[in-house]
Amino acid sequence: MEISVEMVKELRNQCGAGIMECRNALLEVEGDLEKALQILKERGLLKAKKKADRVTAQGLIEAYIHIGGRIGALVEVNCETDFVARTDEFKELAHDLALQVAALSPRYISEEDVPEGTEVEPQSACLLQQPFIKDPTKTVRDVIVEVIAKVGENIRVSRFARFELGVRDEGDD
Repeated sequence: MEISVEMVKELRNQCGAGIMECRNALLEVEGDLEKALQILKERGLLKAKKKADRVTAQGLIEAYIHIGGRIGALVEVNCETDFVARTDEFKELAHDLALQVAALSPRYISEEDVPEGTEVEPQSACLLQQPFIKDPTKTVRDVIVEVIAKVGENIRVSRFARFELGVRDEGDD
């Protein structure tokens, strides 16, 4: 089967993988876009798992202040090199994560961070399990994995803080 440039472009727009990766995935599934997208997602997840133990000492702190200045968020997002921290993909991810924290007010990064004996709904209380605010068909973890596959480095959310005018956390005095 012949794979057209338009098919490759469409798949690339959906997942952000490289041109040759998209072309090869389409060839593998004889032009089926949905199957090709699934293959590329699985490969991205494998890449992310291979990189999970790498040290993430670089990155940036992103701030988001909602219109009107009543809600704000700070998020520390780490990667392996300062080169990746300066890329548009990484900066956009950090901004989106700050927006996510401001909008959906997670309490923990992941299920592993929830103290034992604390009853919470992981989907809403844990940032990585929340539906991504810009595309609810994906979780925040899915979006991070996609960026890991694009930039080729491990990415980790280290910490975040959310502020809302007049509202204090239980631990604040």
